[in-house]
Amino acid sequence: MTAVQNDANETGANIDWTALEAAALDAMKSAYAPYSNFPVGAAAFTADGRIVSGCNVENASYGLTLCAECVLVGNLQMTGGGLLRAFYCVDGGGNVLMPCGRCRQLLHEFRAPGMELMTTQGIKTMDQVLPDAFGPEHLEGTR
Repeated sequence: MTAVQNDANETGANIDWTALEAAALDAMKSAYAPYSNFPVGAAAFTADGRIVSGCNVENASYGLTLCAECVLVGNLQMTGGGLLRAFYCVDGGGNVLMPCGRCRQLLHEFRAPGMELMTTQGIKTMDQVLPDAFGPEHLEGTR
């Protein structure tokens, strides 16, 4: 499968959502969720066409648990960095999940312009799922 398809006229049309879903499902199989029994997998296309993924990693000290999105962003940085173009997240049953507020903020930091997410209500932009977001551009001394 290719990351980018030729038809880019409508929202989500230039993204291979099937490939992202498959990558998220594959990532979910590596989740470490012995406490909640709620495995999560996430996958994203980067602006340069790579797929990065992550899974949740729980901890006996629940507050130290890493969401799949956190692991995904770590994977992004470890594999060359860049920006995220499209995102997909699933639970253990393969159902689409929305990132929590913390993870929406994390994804916002690493978004490419026009980043899209598969949501429980279909494809939405990052601006739609985190309107009026705070980002690096709001910090003094950053670009």
